[in-house]
Amino acid sequence: MLDMTTVLTITVVLLAILIGMSMHRIEEGHVGIYYRGGAILKEITHPGYNLMLPLITSVHQIQTTMQTDEIRNIPCGTSGGVMIYFDRIEVVNQLRANAVYDTVKNYTVHYDQPLIFDKVHHELNQFCSAHTLQEVYIDLFDQIDENLQRALQGDISEMAPGVKIYGVRVTKPRIPESIRQNYENMENEKTKLLIAAQRQKLVEKEAETDRKRAVIEAEKKKEIASINNSELVAEKKTLQEIHAIEDEMSKSREENKADAEFYVAQKRAEGNKLKFTREYLELKKYEYLGATTKVFFGPDIPKTIFGDMLQPTKEN
Repeated sequence: MLDMTTVLTITVVLLAILIGMSMHRIEEGHVGIYYRGGAILKEITHPGYNLMLPLITSVHQIQTTMQTDEIRNIPCGTSGGVMIYFDRIEVVNQLRANAVYDTVKNYTVHYDQPLIFDKVHHELNQFCSAHTLQEVYIDLFDQIDENLQRALQGDISEMAPGVKIYGVRVTKPRIPESIRQNYENMENEKTKLLIAAQRQKLVEKEAETDRKRAVIEAEKKKEIASINNSELVAEKKTLQEIHAIEDEMSKSREENKADAEFYVAQKRAEGNKLKFTREYLELKKYEYLGATTKVFFGPDIPKTIFGDMLQPTKEN
């Protein structure tokens, strides 16, 4: 028989093993969901260390942060019967933590397989079968990701409301080599046409630019000529005004001079009128006579002159 010490030791070891088996860690961005006997438990644990019943309980970590599911090599047949393949389609999605239990219960821990992977295959084949290769590969290719996201979210909102589709990225599909070569040749021709059209637009743009530049230069010269003419007219007008002022000043001076001379003459005439009295005229006569009378000295005195001077004047 085992002694008490050995039994205790074995018990402690077994307890340590069981505790080690029951303790587990949930990573950040995930929650833990548990199965016991094949049945899912309602218990949900959060990131960190957690405990469970060992041996009879199993744990699965479910990501609750945004994740990207990649669906690869998806075959797709067009309405014309051409088989093409999409190498990779990425679906960005997220499962809310409060919807983990219902989603996993309905669709297992691999819920993205029926909700996303299978759904992408179905929707993409539906799209291809309704359109031609030209539409899928060229005309409508830029709309595939948008249409696919809308279709996925529409179905998932009914089937699993806790899953949110944030975006879908679709790569260019692989098509048969002969057809791809034809498309490349077509694209090359289109590129050449686009280059030619762009070159023509460039030439037309340059011509238009030259025309606008010529118009601007002509308008600039016209404006400069108009400014010069305006300045010349203003200068002539200023000179004309100056001459008019000078003429007015000259006329005013002449009028003032004439007025002054008239005033002097008028005053002189008034003075003369006052001076021309009988006595003044008599005085002027004698002054004149005194200034013009000749006096002779000597034995021969002209009688005529002397006699005339001595002849008495007649009185009235």
